Amino acid sequence: MTDVFRVQLRMEIKPGMAEGFERVWAEVGESVTGHPANLGQWLARSADEVGVYYITSDWVDEPRFREFERSDGHLAHRRKLHPFRSGGSMQTMHVVTHMPGREGRP
Repeated sequence: MTDVFRVQLRMEIKPGMAEGFERVWAEVGESVTGHPANLGQWLARSADEVGVYYITSDWVDEPRFREFERSDGHLAHRRKLHPFRSGGSMQTMHVVTHMPGREGRP
């Protein structure tokens, strides 16, 4: 798993819109996980900040992610989620090491 390219989004959701955001995110999720270079994605709600979510997605490499990022499908996905957002940021990284937890060991 050492060549994995990871993208993490921090999304600040407008007050009262969290439920709708979660629903729409789940509805459009196939536009990400359906891409052949995507290895999976996760949605997490912050335990510390109200209205803050983290979206993490793993990709086979950075060039394939950037190709997806510029695609019409991704732009449509972003348009559907935009009304829920009040702010956010994106971080990208290369996974260096993966150490499976107890459940992932033989």
